[in-house]
Amino acid sequence: MTVRRVPILIVGGGIGGLAAAIALAKRGREVVLIEKSPEFVEIGAGLQIAPNASRALDVLGVLPAVEPVAVFPKRMVWMDAIAGTQLTTLDLGAPFVERYGYRYFVMHRHDLLTALVAAARSQPRISLETSRTVTGVSDLGDAARAVCADGTAYDAALLIGADGLWSTVRAAIVDDAPICAQYVAYRGAIPIEQMSSHARLDDVMLWTGPEMHLVQYPLRRGELYNQVAVFRSRRYRPDSDDWGTPDELEATFGAGAEPVRVALTRIKRNRRWPMYDRLPIARWSRNRITLLGDAAHPMLQYLAQGACQALEDAVALADAVAQYGDDIGAALSAYEAARVARTARVQTSAREWGEYWHMAPRDAERRNLELRAHDARDYAPTDWLYAYDATKSADRGEARNAKGSAEG
Repeated sequence: MTVRRVPILIVGGGIGGLAAAIALAKRGREVVLIEKSPEFVEIGAGLQIAPNASRALDVLGVLPAVEPVAVFPKRMVWMDAIAGTQLTTLDLGAPFVERYGYRYFVMHRHDLLTALVAAARSQPRISLETSRTVTGVSDLGDAARAVCADGTAYDAALLIGADGLWSTVRAAIVDDAPICAQYVAYRGAIPIEQMSSHARLDDVMLWTGPEMHLVQYPLRRGELYNQVAVFRSRRYRPDSDDWGTPDELEATFGAGAEPVRVALTRIKRNRRWPMYDRLPIARWSRNRITLLGDAAHPMLQYLAQGACQALEDAVALADAVAQYGDDIGAALSAYEAARVARTARVQTSAREWGEYWHMAPRDAERRNLELRAHDARDYAPTDWLYAYDATKSADRGEARNAKGSAEG
């Protein structure tokens, strides 16, 4: 086995891993990032970027590169998927931007990844290596080792697991497993000329019904239209793959209003995505090993915050490392103090939001009355999520550590 010694090793070349590499390099750190695939790719189509993530992209210097290929919707619109009636809207225009400092935008996941890869390759402090599948991670005390399937091994002063929901690195921190929500998604982007006449180019559309929902919005300067149909499978069994099938998709959405039924005809059936998360954990780190993004806090999609939280993590981790220098233990403690409670709240809120979307008809009647009374420019319910500034997270973490020391 050949062992290479590196200062910082990032396992995983997705959005979170690349963002962390860029953030650390901009802080003067040498980084090696390894990715199991032969090239950097993102599976899926649409991605929603809220102001909390735009701040992070701005810090990374990537925001100007992604804005030209993004779409900036004017509203979020919540519709009743069965009745076909509008329930509420959220104005994403000037008042929203004035409150949060950044616009809300949607884009293709591949376009964001492409911009991050380009930014990483422009940094001489970053080394990107593909076709590296990590099979095990071990804590050496004063270093951390990652061993790859090809026999390559890396000893790092800091090892960051950004390897997603099924993280290999996470196993070095905690013994747990992903939890299936029993929901499944069918999704994809179609050319804009193929979209339904019911679709809206200026809005993010959400259609909800009992144990199902449909999300729609334009992508890539309005050239594509993204659709995601999600439903709970009554056939789910943990020891079976025969659930969430196309016939269940048809049966569930067949009860929807005409725009929903028409939209369904334009969604491919060749692949489905079962939905998973994990329970929040109190610690992400062990000596010189830590986690980031879905490896640390995989969440359900209902708040559209998976990538957003990974971008926040990247900025917060780089700030903590810059603040504490070679004291990796102190840096990771500050990173956790800044991020663990925040991401746990997002994880649990995503679960709760999914239940709120998918209510049974009797409970949904009361919910719908509340939604119809909501002012489109009342942003108070989203302040905790969108007003967050990851660039100040190190200060928050330091304050929590000081408070903990005083109380101890």
